[in-house]
Amino acid sequence: MDTAAIGAAPRQLHALMTDYPNTRALRAGQIGSDLLGLMLEEVTVVFREFPALVRGEKYDVAELPIVTYLQAHEAGAPLVLLPYVMNGRFQHDALVHDASLPPARRLTVPQDLRGRRIGVRSYSQTTVTWVRGILAEDYGIAPEEVTWVTLDDAHVAGVADPVWCRRAPAGATLQDLLLAGRIDAAVIAPRFVTDDRIRPLIADPAAAALDWHRRTGIRPMNHMLVMRRELSRDGPDLAAEVFRMLLASKHAAPVAENGIDLTPAGLANLRPSLEGIIDYAFRSGAIGRRPSVDELFDDTTRNLSA
Repeated sequence: MDTAAIGAAPRQLHALMTDYPNTRALRAGQIGSDLLGLMLEEVTVVFREFPALVRGEKYDVAELPIVTYLQAHEAGAPLVLLPYVMNGRFQHDALVHDASLPPARRLTVPQDLRGRRIGVRSYSQTTVTWVRGILAEDYGIAPEEVTWVTLDDAHVAGVADPVWCRRAPAGATLQDLLLAGRIDAAVIAPRFVTDDRIRPLIADPAAAALDWHRRTGIRPMNHMLVMRRELSRDGPDLAAEVFRMLLASKHAAPVAENGIDLTPAGLANLRPSLEGIIDYAFRSGAIGRRPSVDELFDDTTRNLSA
């Protein structure tokens, strides 16, 4: 892994912020600071960094999936949340099936999943948590009515999958399991689908996502920004400056085509979505208690506003 330096200020922070539209200006060195510099780690597979991050072994400030943060917060990890979404997307098109099966075996609607098997990378993956909540709220499929076939453990040590999970064979991929009939559906982001037989199960997923957004007010975040707790506590100016730099980078990014900002900043803009993911994570057994939104932040980060 390589490290790129952003800024030459005396205080250097080790950072994990990969390439998104709202980080691009920052990563290009277009957003400066007299207070701090960022030593950006260049990684190939970002989620491989998360276990060390939640143990407090690596990074001063970093992106982290929100459900992983909820689990880490529950486990007492030395991290605090900042009200900044690194990336987000609607997830209705991530629930996929093998559309090439004969009609008698083919799924046609999400309600067909009751009693079936859904393959996922990890039960606690944020995308998967959003999909579970959508299945429960809009299609009446409770998490325990499905067998969840997982490839990986949670990023937070000691977090166990619910009893309705099973582990896939070592080395298996979700696409291979799906096309071999070992699972009935899978949660795979569209950019990772490489076979035309694999299609979204939810009809017109874009329209379904917009309807869900209108009804719930939720803008589904994936990765958010976290900082080492003692750094925010002892250096509140550093937390505020990182937030300012990222906010400036966000303002340099293109506006969303559909007019829906899926990378909001500031607690007031995030509260409905955070309440939604907390509810989905708790009701599906990804976390053991339902935290308040406010306790995810400290006195400094809670008051950072866009």
